[in-house]
Amino acid sequence: MKAFGASILLALLVLAAPALAQQVKPAPKEAMEPAIKQLEAFRRGDFDAAYTFASAEITEQFDRETFELMVKGGYPEIARSASASIVGSVLAPNGLVYLTLKIRGSNGRSIEALYELVLQNGQWKINGVTAKPDSGVI
Repeated sequence: MKAFGASILLALLVLAAPALAQQVKPAPKEAMEPAIKQLEAFRRGDFDAAYTFASAEITEQFDRETFELMVKGGYPEIARSASASIVGSVLAPNGLVYLTLKIRGSNGRSIEALYELVLQNGQWKINGVTAKPDSGVI
């Protein structure tokens, strides 16, 4: 899910952090709900519900069945999380929201995931996720 683009954006945000510090704001609370609700749907094995939180760009790239295969194959900790918490949020100047989540998979591995959300038709939708191993405790 757009891992390369999100990684580049994250790197740019980190490098430009001092200049952006006055422009970047915390994300609105309602932007955090899709990530948490999607994780809950994944835990229940309800990929139909989880798919409804994906942006139009994601649903154009992946039909429902391919979406499930992509999540299970590429993001096993997200597909079957044991716990998750939002540890950071940013409303970027371009209107996108970036959430940082610490997720522990039912497989015992932990990741740090960066979610990109976009506002579409008045609803926040998940537009991409990039993840890396996280040895920290959540």
